[in-house]
Amino acid sequence: MTSERRIFDAFRDAILQRGSIESFALKTVQEFIQPQKQTKLVQDENQMLENMLRTLLQELVASAAQSGEQIMQYGQLIDDDDENRHGQIPHLLDVVLYLCEKEHVEGGMIFQLLEDLTEMSTMKNCKDVFGYIERKQDILGKQELFARGKLVMLRTCNQLLRRLSKANDVVFCGRILMFLAHFFPLSERSAVNIKGVFNTSNETKYEKDPPSGISVDFNFYKTFWSLQEYFCNPASLTSASTKWQKFSSSLAVVLNTFDAQPLSEEEGEANSLEEEAATFNIKYLTSSKLMGLELKDSSFRRHILLQCLILFDYLRAPGKNDKDLPSETMKEELKSCEDRVKKLLEITPPKGKEFLHAVEHILQREKNWVWWKRDGCPPFEKQPIEKKSPNAGQKKRRQRWRLGNKELSQLWRWADQNPNALTDSQRVRTPDIADYWKPLAEDMDPSAGIEDEYHHKNNRVYCWKGLRFTARQDLEGFSRFTDHGIEGVVPVELLPPEIRSKYQAKPNEKAKRAKKEETKTKGGPQEAEGNQIGVSNSEAEAEGGRGEAEAMESDAIADTPTPEEQQRQGGGSDTDNGQEAGQIDDAETEEAGLMEADLDHPSIVV
Repeated sequence: MTSERRIFDAFRDAILQRGSIESFALKTVQEFIQPQKQTKLVQDENQMLENMLRTLLQELVASAAQSGEQIMQYGQLIDDDDENRHGQIPHLLDVVLYLCEKEHVEGGMIFQLLEDLTEMSTMKNCKDVFGYIERKQDILGKQELFARGKLVMLRTCNQLLRRLSKANDVVFCGRILMFLAHFFPLSERSAVNIKGVFNTSNETKYEKDPPSGISVDFNFYKTFWSLQEYFCNPASLTSASTKWQKFSSSLAVVLNTFDAQPLSEEEGEANSLEEEAATFNIKYLTSSKLMGLELKDSSFRRHILLQCLILFDYLRAPGKNDKDLPSETMKEELKSCEDRVKKLLEITPPKGKEFLHAVEHILQREKNWVWWKRDGCPPFEKQPIEKKSPNAGQKKRRQRWRLGNKELSQLWRWADQNPNALTDSQRVRTPDIADYWKPLAEDMDPSAGIEDEYHHKNNRVYCWKGLRFTARQDLEGFSRFTDHGIEGVVPVELLPPEIRSKYQAKPNEKAKRAKKEETKTKGGPQEAEGNQIGVSNSEAEAEGGRGEAEAMESDAIADTPTPEEQQRQGGGSDTDNGQEAGQIDDAETEEAGLMEADLDHPSIVV
């Protein structure tokens, strides 16, 4: 026996000894590798240790195969009282994992050993090896280990998936996929199908020629299973209109058959294959002899209808090119087919409504992932805010956005056809003033019988928006707000005849307003003349003001009638009184116009 072999055997005995790993792991590595640094190996020393461990692992797997034992139980002591006792290979992996976790050796060493172990093991033993990986998932997922070994772990899992049968090892394949989903972060691009490529190799084979003695309509059989070709590759439906027409006609035949043969609650519970003890198959059983039984199975119907909803959801998903978008007629047919499928799912027992609600919820959440992929799969992890140092006084260049800020730029990218959206007739626009006030006008109609607490006038936001629209489009209606409140702003032509007169402007008010404007126009030359004869001295202005007041007082005394004159005037006719009242109104109007002219020109002195 050479000296190298004796050293290797001594290393084997030391590394596989029982007891606490913390007490001997690092000490054994220091004894046989003799590193330059006491607690951390350099590159060449890591390579030497890795070669020794891989050779030791290979010998242990060969010994287990010769003894006929499972590799993960090989070397297990019978009298070991430890509840977590295991064989020599798991013990070796624990030692290496401890050294990697404490950063004594290179972090990717444990992943390399696990890859070698799966390649040397049969599929039966690989299940036990993968069970060990699942148990150590939390430690393997630590950042210092994950960064070094994530690609090796991904390669190991993909190799296992290639070796497994998709029909017989469905559960094991699912365990591997679930492990990858938990092990890698959500933003890991290697786990995302960015291009949206479909697995067209998943072909559903069925009979092309009718067998003898078949009791089912073979044309319906071929039509039914031909739908799987479109479910396998939904993108092909938008490439040619003939394919969509053929698919829609075939789907209509299947849906009509489901409508014509509804399932009762008893049949749904008796024929359902969703029980825990039922045998699960990854592929459909496409024998023509089973067609009649499959149509009576509620879970089978749900699978087909669910495939239809997934296909419809894909065709309507955003983020496609113009050529991949469905046409307008195709969108209408999609809507009608989707309504039929949802109705059939709702009436399919057992618990059809609950099942449909769950499917709609899942498809709605799927849209969030579509948006996330369209935005380039941004990471979900947010980095902690760094504290700015006092010396960081330099201004950083702000990021420039196409539309001014990040939110607007993101909204612009989300829209499918922005240029067409700007000219779309269905685009949200500022409403016409008559259309906007129509609900409030209906509330004001007494024949409608709407209680006051439900009126639109109690909605502050509605009233505020309406006042803004009216101020831009109808100034005359806006002026009625002072006298009649928010109800006065409503266009008069929308009001019922019985209350329209209440909010219409009176003719005499219009005449007064017109006369007032005319008076202002006539008062212009007089005011200019008054400017020329005005006294500049402030004392003269004061004396003139006192003289004017005395003159007005004397005129008022002179114009005041005596009691006898008042009696003679009282004996006059009503017609005379009416005319005099009208004359007084006109005088008051003229006087008000002159006063307003004086107020407009405070420099004029009478």
